[in-house]
Amino acid sequence: MTTTEIKTNDRTTTEATTDRANPATPRLNFAKAAPKVFRAVIGLDAAAREGLDPALVELVQIRASHLNRCAYCLHMHTTDARKAGESEDRLLMVAVWHEADHFFTDRERSALALTDAVTRIGDAGVPDEVYARAAAHFDEEELAHLLALIFTINTWNRIALSTAKRAGTDER
Repeated sequence: MTTTEIKTNDRTTTEATTDRANPATPRLNFAKAAPKVFRAVIGLDAAAREGLDPALVELVQIRASHLNRCAYCLHMHTTDARKAGESEDRLLMVAVWHEADHFFTDRERSALALTDAVTRIGDAGVPDEVYARAAAHFDEEELAHLLALIFTINTWNRIALSTAKRAGTDER
């Protein structure tokens, strides 16, 4: 919670405002408010994962969640990755994968680079070299699924952040 000082007519008052990252009041339940949309995102998510290595799926989701600062999704996907046997070292290194690339295979690094570019698409688009690197490690169908996975986790991050989902609640 933060406070804001407001100066009016030579008088300063302090007003409590909510921290944007941790709103004081719960927001709407997206799944209940828009069930068809929610089910459509679930369907896209399930379809995107098909044919991709589950460990790679979690790494991509963790990386996008780092970039989007989505604590809810980050907690959920690191928990899922641990349950699937992912090492603590690799989970900790996802946030700094550029500097710790020896923790990841070439294929994983190309997927993480593509995740960075697509998630931050407004910065520089998806550079040709990033796309070509991913295309060298994934066939066309896999690449399409990887892109869909990145689109989906970015959507989930935006849903969780916009509706103030709290990390650790794991409400699926």
